[in-house]
Amino acid sequence: MSATQADPIRKLLETARAQIGKGELREAAQTLNQAQRIWPNDARVFMLAGLMAEKSGNAKGALEAMRKCVAMAPEWNPGLLELALLLARQNQFKEAVETAEKVAEREPKNLLVLASVVDIAHRAGHHEMAVRHLRRGLDLVPGDVQLRRLLARDLSALGQHAEALQVWGGLIEQDAKDAEALLGRVLTLLAAGKPAQAIADTTALLELAPGDSVYAYYNALAHGITPPHQPVELNRQLFDGMAELYDQHTVRGLRYQLPKIVADKILARYPEKRLNVLDLGCGTGLLGVCLGRIDGFLIGVDISSKMVEQAARHNVYDRFHTVNLLEALDATPAAQYEVITALDVFIYAGDLGEAIPNAQRILQPAGDLYFSCETAPEDGPDLVLQTNGRYAHKRSHVLTLCRQAGFETVNAEDLVLRYEAGEPVQGFLVVARKAAA
Repeated sequence: MSATQADPIRKLLETARAQIGKGELREAAQTLNQAQRIWPNDARVFMLAGLMAEKSGNAKGALEAMRKCVAMAPEWNPGLLELALLLARQNQFKEAVETAEKVAEREPKNLLVLASVVDIAHRAGHHEMAVRHLRRGLDLVPGDVQLRRLLARDLSALGQHAEALQVWGGLIEQDAKDAEALLGRVLTLLAAGKPAQAIADTTALLELAPGDSVYAYYNALAHGITPPHQPVELNRQLFDGMAELYDQHTVRGLRYQLPKIVADKILARYPEKRLNVLDLGCGTGLLGVCLGRIDGFLIGVDISSKMVEQAARHNVYDRFHTVNLLEALDATPAAQYEVITALDVFIYAGDLGEAIPNAQRILQPAGDLYFSCETAPEDGPDLVLQTNGRYAHKRSHVLTLCRQAGFETVNAEDLVLRYEAGEPVQGFLVVARKAAA
C-alpha cells in the first residue's frame, strides 16, 4: 500500500500548511475543505484550521479549532503541543504551561518538543521551568551550544550568577570569539555587581566589532561610567523581543496603571477631546486605548517596529514614527501639541537635559507635558543606572530641569509605577504646564 493510499489527505495537509505559512488563507481554506470531504473528522484538519484562524486574527476561532483537534485525538501529541503553543501566543500561560508539561512527559526524548516547551516557558517568564527542560536537553545532546547559552541566560535571570558564569565560561573557552557568550557573561557580571570583572570581555567584544554602540555602552558600565543615554539599538532589541507579551506582562503581571491615570487627567482637562497628542515611547498603544479616539491628531513615537505593530491594531493612532524620541523631538516644529506624554520612557532615555526643553518648545501655549521617572535617592547623583538596566532620576533635579526649560507650573506626584517580583517600583509622575500665550 502506498503512502497516499494509507493517508489520502497527507499531501493536501502539507499544501494547506504551506499556504498558511505564505498567508494564502483563502486557498488554505479550500484545501482543508477538500481534505475534510475526503476524510471527515480528521484531527489534523482542525489543527491546521486553528493555525489558519490565528493567522487571520481570529484568536477565538483558533482556540476553538485547536481544542476540537485535541478532543478528537487526545493522545495525538502534535495536536496537544500546537494547542500549548497557541495558548502561549495568546498569553494564556497557566494552561499553556500545564499542556506543554504533559507533552514533555509523554515525549521526553523528542528534541522538537523540548524546543517548543522551552519557548513556552520563556514566553510565560517561567525561568525555573526553562532551566529544568534545558538541563534535560543537555542530557540528550551534551555540549549543545545553543542549549547552554539559553541555560546560562535563564540561570542569570534567576539570580544564580555563579553557575551562569560557569556555563558562559565554558562556552568562551570553547570559542573565544563567541560574541553571544561574551556579552552574556558581561550581563551576568553586571547583574552580580561585579562590573570591573567584565572589562576583559567588553574589550574583546569591541575588538570583534569596533564602534559597536551596544558594546561601547557595556564597556562604559564595566569601567564604572554611567552613560547619559542607552544605545537606540539596545532598546530596539529589548522591545521588539517583548512586543507580543508586553500588555499581558505589564498590565496584568506588573499591575501597570500609568496610561489610565494619565488618560484620565488629560480627559478631565479636555472632556470634548479636542486636542493633539504626541505619545513618546507609545509602545503597544496603552495610552491610546485609554484615551480612545480624539478630535485631533494622536501621534505615536517608538523605536520598536514590533511595538508599533501592536499599537496600530487598536486603530486609535493617526500616525506613527519609528525613531528615537530625541530625534522625534528635534525634528518637530514648535507649538504643535496640546499634550506630550512620555510614560515609562525616560527610564530608558537617561539624561533629560535635551528632552525636556525640546518638549517645552513643541508644546502649544498652556500645553502639558506628562512623564514618569523611577525615583533615585535625593542624597545621590542626579542620574542613576540601576542593575536592572533602567535609569532612575532624582526628583529635585528633574523638577529643576522643567523650571529651567521655561515651564510655568511643575507638579510631581509620587506613586508606585508597577510591581516587580511582588515589590513596588517607586517613581513619580510629573505634569509640567507651559505658560499661556
